Order: sequence, then C-alpha cells, then structure tokens
Amino acid sequence: MKRCALSLAAAIAALSPGTYAASHAATAKHAAPTMEQVLAASKPSDWRPLDPDDTLYMDLPRGRAVIELDPAYAPLHARNIRTLAREHYWDGLAIMRVQDDFVTQWGDPAAEATHPAHPPRSLGKARSTIAPEFERDITPGLPFTRLPDGDVYAPEVGFSEGFPVARDPKTGKTWLVHCYGMVGAGRDNAPDSGPGTELYAVIGQSPRQLDRNIALIGRVVKGMRYLAALPRGNGPMGFYRNPAHDTRILRVRLASELPPSQRIHLEVLRTDTPTFAALVEARRNRSDAWYLHKAGKIDVCNVPLPVRKVPVAR
Repeated sequence: MKRCALSLAAAIAALSPGTYAASHAATAKHAAPTMEQVLAASKPSDWRPLDPDDTLYMDLPRGRAVIELDPAYAPLHARNIRTLAREHYWDGLAIMRVQDDFVTQWGDPAAEATHPAHPPRSLGKARSTIAPEFERDITPGLPFTRLPDGDVYAPEVGFSEGFPVARDPKTGKTWLVHCYGMVGAGRDNAPDSGPGTELYAVIGQSPRQLDRNIALIGRVVKGMRYLAALPRGNGPMGFYRNPAHDTRILRVRLASELPPSQRIHLEVLRTDTPTFAALVEARRNRSDAWYLHKAGKIDVCNVPLPVRKVPVAR
C-alpha cells in the first residue's frame, strides 16, 4: 500500500497546481490511494506554517480553539480583529448563541438587546464599523485552485491559500464561502455593522445562502469540538435565555503575543500542490474498502483541509 501511494505521488509530481483532470488520469493507471496514503506520501514543501500574526487562540474552559485569519479576503476585518485581540477585548466575554446545525457565536452579551442593563465593552482603538468585505476583486497573482465539479451557488469554486472560495469570472469577483468551521463577523442590517466584535463559527451544514451577505474572516483550524459540542441555546436563534448558561471566554490572544514555547505549532496542507489535487481525487472517488460506489464528484465544503502539529526545533 505504501509503495502504491509513493508511486502515485511520483506520477503527479509534475502536475501544475489544480490540474485535476490530469490527476484523475494518473489515478486511473494506479490503484487509487486513500487520503491517508496521499498525506503519508506528502513532502515538507506541501505544508505551510500558520502566520503567528494571523492566528488567534481562543481559550475556553474545555480547551483552545485556533483560528486562522484570512487577510487576503478580509484585510480590514483582520486588522480590526488583531487590534481587539491585543486589547484583550474578548477576555471574560461569552459564547452566547449556539444554534443547532448552524453557528456558534461569541462576543459581548451586553451589546445585545436582551441584556440592556449593562453597558457594552469599550472597543478601545478598534473600529466600531468596517466597510463590508463580502467579496473582493479577482486580481493577478491571487491563488486559486479550482475544483472540477459544478456548484449550485457560484460559477466556480475551489481554494485560495487554504480557504474555500467561490468566484465569478464574468463579474471579476471572488469570495470566501460558508463551509463547516469557517468564521464570520456577525452584523446587523447595515452592511458596515460587523467590525468583528461578534464572531461566529459554522457548526452545521454549510449555510451557503450567507455567502456575500456577511464577511467571512477565517476558519477554525484546531479545537472545533470546543465550539461544536456545546449545549444548544434554548432561546430564539439559539441564544441562551439565561446568561448563566453562556460559556465564558477565558482569553483570546494572537499567537504572536505569546512566546514560541506557549504556541501550538501547526502546519496546514497547501492547496496549490499536486498532493492537494491527489487528496481531492481521493475524496471524489473513495477507494476505502467500505465504499461500494464512487461518487465521482465533490462539494467544496466536503474537501478536507488537513492540519498537523509539528515539533518545535530545539
């Protein structure tokens, strides 16, 4: 099995990133590998470390959730969220909404109409409004690894530097999409009312109808279970009726604020490599013994985005 996986990796090594048709032809000539075999045959250059300045640690009573920001698609929000983190804005605030099959949301309960007795927390140097970043222009040099299959919500879907994205070549626009684990900035009706003070993570089936209606700012890369396994809220939209049921946030920090010895050193699989192309093909046509029928298609939100912990060099 291992020899088979290595031979496939060699066969696709010359492929240009995102060339899935060629990758599919290569797998037809070899015993199709599993995702695990594809990853086992990966090279160090197939992985990239998280940037500490774009990595948030949200410490909860049960553990730490790690969030990677995406400044390429939401630069204004990323900047504001970094400011909020440096000012320790979320420390002691709460996860106040967990809606089944939808989102987990956190922020300042006092800023909600259901808690009018307490003034909201000061934003310090952070901005209270942000220009909407629901989409961005397709520009030269912007990475895009296109999936071979169609999509209901967009003309094209794929991945850009590890994030699921959609795009429309006719309009010249591209945007992040609402897959499981993606993180967005909650807002009111006004498009500029989501500065990142209230964030949410998708914990259910992909609510793609939200795409381009709200700013997605990144994704949870580790510790998703601490957000997805919380008790569901018993109020409208999953808000907790009793504030005592809120899950308190111990602290939120940028990884760059902590010494290297206190960081979680993670790498994510690059999405512009032949190894990622092989991973996609392995998921489109499952070769696991359990599968009796190969789907031959895959949705952008069903492509795994592998993350691994790496040892710290001493």
